[in-house]
Amino acid sequence: MPNIKSAKKRVLISEANYLRNKGYRSALKTAVKKAETAIADNSADKAECVKAAVKKIDQLTAKGILHKNTAARKKSALTVKLNKA
Repeated sequence: MPNIKSAKKRVLISEANYLRNKGYRSALKTAVKKAETAIADNSADKAECVKAAVKKIDQLTAKGILHKNTAARKKSALTVKLNKA
């Protein structure tokens, strides 16, 4: 544990940010898995699931949680899978 007051504050802030970002990333993984499952099962709402996953990726990129190249890679992979199906 740090001794300096500002360092103690940073520990608390970084822990809060970590927990919040962990929730965001978990929601992203859920959306991507749902989209991939819909594509694999060839369900009727696969386009909507992919659209929702892409929207979630864009939201996290805007918040700075995902790097823009990572977001582009994930969106591209989903789109390729959708177009192949």
